[in-house]
Amino acid sequence: RRACSTTSLNTHLGIDRTLSGSPVELRPGFARVSMTTTPTMSADGRGLTHGGFYFGLADYAAMCAVNDPNVVLGSAEARFLKPVKCGDSLTAEAKVSGEKGKKRLVDVTVTRGDEVVFAGNFVCFVLERHVLD
Repeated sequence: RRACSTTSLNTHLGIDRTLSGSPVELRPGFARVSMTTTPTMSADGRGLTHGGFYFGLADYAAMCAVNDPNVVLGSAEARFLKPVKCGDSLTAEAKVSGEKGKKRLVDVTVTRGDEVVFAGNFVCFVLERHVLD
């Protein structure tokens, strides 16, 4: 995988990319993040990937699209559209669709090839300081 291009990543720098994906494209208001699911993510012996892992991919893509060191997730509407299995290569595309004050609305789709497996609308907030301060 190539490193993200055009814009520098400014958020979630300590995240484990094996669990949340790797940014492959980053520009203002947009991020593309890719991940291949692993056996660790399987929910059962047949290799069904637990939805929390590709929700995490979508969440991370939303954070990257906002790209502020103090961005946090406030809420999300998630639609799990197709099952995902171990070894699937997923790509999340996140686009900031609205901005009002500290609030950022981000639309995210996760695809496996041409198939949309997840779609979500994320409400993010850019805080003045770190959420733990």
